[in-house]
Amino acid sequence: MARFIKPITRLTLAVLALAAIFLIACQAGLLRGSVPADLGVHDGRLKAPSPNPNSVSSQSGLYPTHPQAAYAAIAPLAYQGAASAALDKLSSVVRATRGCSIVRREGPYLYAQCQTRLLRFTDDLELWADEVHSVVHVRSASRLGRSDFGVNRARVEALRAAFAP
Repeated sequence: MARFIKPITRLTLAVLALAAIFLIACQAGLLRGSVPADLGVHDGRLKAPSPNPNSVSSQSGLYPTHPQAAYAAIAPLAYQGAASAALDKLSSVVRATRGCSIVRREGPYLYAQCQTRLLRFTDDLELWADEVHSVVHVRSASRLGRSDFGVNRARVEALRAAFAP
């Protein structure tokens, strides 16, 4: 029995050491990923959904052959009145959302970055007020990882709930 204790102890220590290294790397921001170069509104479109099931987009229907179009589909945020007022209200909601910070707001476009609490993964959140249709299109996507475990969808639905009149 004693001969099994040493290997198990070594394995346990190795697993704990790897877990500690992973958490330190996360806290140091090594899992942030890099900002995609093609964010923004181009020809009335936000960037396509991520190729992995880790994003949502109210414009996923504009990319019908995209492999994640159905998974990423989410309704835009409807508003009444001026687009600038809608984006002002959404700016306040984003600022109040834990882990989110606004990076840029230009006219009807807002770009924010949201970090997960424990592992500090960074997600990109884009909002674009489409004044013609009185909706705010949204795209929220993880930079890294295969799955987001529904975090981006939950974030957008929380924004929707806080934005509703």
